[in-house]
Amino acid sequence: MSSPLVLLKTAVFTVLVPGTVAGAIPRALARYDRESPTLGSRGARIVGTVSLVAGTLLYLHTAFRFSSEGNGTPAPSDEPDDLVTGGIYRYTRNPMYVGVLLVIVGQAVRYRSLHVLWWGLVCWLGFHRRVVDYEEPHLLEKHGDAYEAYRDRVPRWLPIGRPPAGY
Repeated sequence: MSSPLVLLKTAVFTVLVPGTVAGAIPRALARYDRESPTLGSRGARIVGTVSLVAGTLLYLHTAFRFSSEGNGTPAPSDEPDDLVTGGIYRYTRNPMYVGVLLVIVGQAVRYRSLHVLWWGLVCWLGFHRRVVDYEEPHLLEKHGDAYEAYRDRVPRWLPIGRPPAGY
């Protein structure tokens, strides 16, 4: 079970980092954007709402997994001690980033903003570079064979065309 301190640190990080990346920045970008008529249909609003809610729930699930399974937080300076491989991490190695991107896409549709959609693309490219250049080598160094086996079983982003990893 997660300690109250770990949960508090997770909450603070969530408000400061994902809250800024997926909330405050899209809101600011949308303020200076003309509304896109293509994102204003009823269908688009439904897709945007589903994306926003799914991304939020996915992020919360992953943050809880970090604290309960890994005894850490999403903050890079307070990462989990143990390799987190349960829950949604059985299907994708980076669901936290996927959740944040779903929130940004939901915001883009909610605000009918192409600028926010472009922000989502920039974020994905940044997340991808961080994962490839820093996180994967770091996790391999920290967890060795366990991470290598996990990496071989579970896709980096989306579980398309691969069965879930069995444990």
